[in-house]
Amino acid sequence: MTELKEFKLPDVGEGLTEADIVAWHVKPGDQVEVNQIIVEIETAKAVVELPSPWDGTVEKLLAAEGQTVDVGVPIIAVAVTAVAGSTAEKTDNPERSWLPATEIPATPPVPAPPAVPPQATEPQASQAQADAPKRQAVLVGYGVKEAATTRRPRKVPAPASAAPASAAPASAGARALAKPPVRRLAKDLGISLAGLAGTGPAGSITRDDVQRAAAGTPARSDEIAGNGARTVSAGTAAGRGGEERIAVRGLRKTMAAAMVSSAFTAPHVTEFLQVDVTQTMAAVRRVRELPEFAQVRVSPLLFVARALLVAVARHPLINSSWDAAAAEIVVKHYVNLGIAVAADRGLLVPNVKNAGELPLAELARALQTVTETSRAGKASPADLTGGTITITNVGVFGVDAGTPILSPGEAAILAFGQVREVPWVVDGQLAVRQACTLSLSFDHRIVDGELGSAVLRDVGAMLEDPLRLLAWA
Repeated sequence: MTELKEFKLPDVGEGLTEADIVAWHVKPGDQVEVNQIIVEIETAKAVVELPSPWDGTVEKLLAAEGQTVDVGVPIIAVAVTAVAGSTAEKTDNPERSWLPATEIPATPPVPAPPAVPPQATEPQASQAQADAPKRQAVLVGYGVKEAATTRRPRKVPAPASAAPASAAPASAGARALAKPPVRRLAKDLGISLAGLAGTGPAGSITRDDVQRAAAGTPARSDEIAGNGARTVSAGTAAGRGGEERIAVRGLRKTMAAAMVSSAFTAPHVTEFLQVDVTQTMAAVRRVRELPEFAQVRVSPLLFVARALLVAVARHPLINSSWDAAAAEIVVKHYVNLGIAVAADRGLLVPNVKNAGELPLAELARALQTVTETSRAGKASPADLTGGTITITNVGVFGVDAGTPILSPGEAAILAFGQVREVPWVVDGQLAVRQACTLSLSFDHRIVDGELGSAVLRDVGAMLEDPLRLLAWA
């Protein structure tokens, strides 16, 4: 006997009330398994993968890609075979199954086997374990697969061999290979991925593929008006005049509200300092050659980050927040260092937890991880919350300086401009040096001009002479 079950959009533990459907990984008629990823959703903080709470057959998708759905609204219907004592009967409430396994009264869990060396042989399962259900229908968290002891491999079609640049478009029955940011770009531009020839690895579709298609493909209002992402007049070609409307929602909506709130709540002051970073650039080159930094991207930003962390230790008040309700300044004796990242979804500011406690090599890896994860649209809510002070690297865009807006709840943000050769006076002689401009914006309710200047001066001094990083740390 089969039973039709509807999976409701769960509260993923962020206190949010809605989410956008980014991409479905299944279609009606597909067989799904417990904890198989079925859909990607975008909340105001992150892109989240949702797994299936049941084994069964997809009956219907109840929400379209691009649609905004409230928490608790059904998004997919699955036909589940009801078998006495089966997993399906133990997960009648998919919202409840969203909780961690430890919060769900169920059959006594089977202890995980102890870790063994890679070459050791796993012990044979006991008869009791063999008779137990193969897996529980418990979703251990968004984007997290089942534990290794209960995992069943997800059925994924084997990728084709490396495809040439002229790879054929995906067939109508196959799902085009593309990363979530590329899918989002295609949806915003009204481009169907199914008809594109991918030039990326294994024939995957890249941003350039989508943009080339947008430059010459007429956008039809009947195809794109329904997803809420973009509306144009029928027959208007994208990028050829006319108008384009991009829905402000999800992360972009949250970011806009946060920036407005920050700009009109905290009185901003910005100071600038031009710095000779010739010795820092030499230090960057030397560090890249050290074995501890193998396969790690070492850039001047690493030294800027370390200098700011040392400056925070010397001037703790710069790493604080304003609590209006309690009429208090909250000084944080830990540093969750935020790094502003330009992603396809908008501005993201992931942060490195307890960055001040990390050795230089670990700090470099952490910075690389959070930036790459955010650009790929995989940053978790934990990555994007809890920051205490932020760096924005405007130099990567070829910009010398700016007046950055504070991240909400923080007292300061440091902008790092491009490094370029400039004429500089050294020991009374004109020389060509590598220099950049630092900009520090701060909340004048907390940070006065003296403190802001001291922090900016210290960061600049450490970048002029990296030896100070050791002397002051």
